[in-house]
Amino acid sequence: MSAFRSFTIPALLLVTALTACSVSTSPGGSTSGSTGAAGQDDGPVAIGFSQATQQSPFYVQLREGAEAAAKKAGGTLYFADSGGDVTKQNNDIQDLITRQVDVLLINPVDPKGVQPGIAAAKAAGIPVVTVDRPVPEGAVAHVGRDNKAMGALVGKRLSEQLGAKGGTVIEIRGDAGGAVARDRSAGFHEAVAGNPKIKIVEGPYSDYVRSKAVTAMQDLLQVHPDVAAVYAHNDDMALGALQVLKENGKDKVLVTGVDGLMEAVKQIPSGQYVATALNDPISLGSKAVETVLKVQKGEQVEPNIDAGTALIDTDNAAEYAGSGEFAQAPK
Repeated sequence: MSAFRSFTIPALLLVTALTACSVSTSPGGSTSGSTGAAGQDDGPVAIGFSQATQQSPFYVQLREGAEAAAKKAGGTLYFADSGGDVTKQNNDIQDLITRQVDVLLINPVDPKGVQPGIAAAKAAGIPVVTVDRPVPEGAVAHVGRDNKAMGALVGKRLSEQLGAKGGTVIEIRGDAGGAVARDRSAGFHEAVAGNPKIKIVEGPYSDYVRSKAVTAMQDLLQVHPDVAAVYAHNDDMALGALQVLKENGKDKVLVTGVDGLMEAVKQIPSGQYVATALNDPISLGSKAVETVLKVQKGEQVEPNIDAGTALIDTDNAAEYAGSGEFAQAPK
């Protein structure tokens, strides 16, 4: 990562010229009249959206929410999928800059590794808004949810369920170095700290991908056959762990996750899947674009915008159950 940060912006522009075809367009209007500077309102807004990955249902829905909001506003959204590669993300950002977008919406692969792209945007006079994953500096606003609170909500519920007996809890983590994974872990650890009988075993980083969590859980179960519960940093990984547990007859091992993935929500009434935390990606994408539009118009916005969360467990799972891919935030 440090080697990449030593690249110069001209070098990035050269690479971008070879990779410009990686950016797709979601039209809701035209970019004619766009100036690339916030505060100008002489035509439909052009938004550049650089996303970390599409390898998780959450991020697919986050894109759909942003696209729908941009279309409703009559703007054009240029989308680029980084595929989990920060070098590609910086190149994608350079390409979006050459398209003269008004505002950049960035879901960073790596908060520090994406700084060259953010610096290039600043040099071009294009404001940056981040979504879901914050960056240390360079963004005028961040739109997300309190991931530490999510981990704490789920941790408190699981601690109550395990009771005085406690037990070994396997934690399947998201991505190494990511703020989301760090905060979801910290909130969970703090919430269960009051139960001395709970022992947390930190599993490998599985990048929020179910198939990787399946492999991780298969290995962890061999080492910890006495596991009492699993906490995964998202529901997709938690469901992967649940699959392995069921295949091995471990139907008493409790499972928890985060994000409110509908597949997980519908598992809760059966009892083994204890809880998840609401993290509706559609409303998050919409809120991010709403913020982008305010920035483009030159309006003042808060530096940190919390989209809110809630615990989903046996008490209210039926209220959140629906046909969507994720539980929806109350309107």
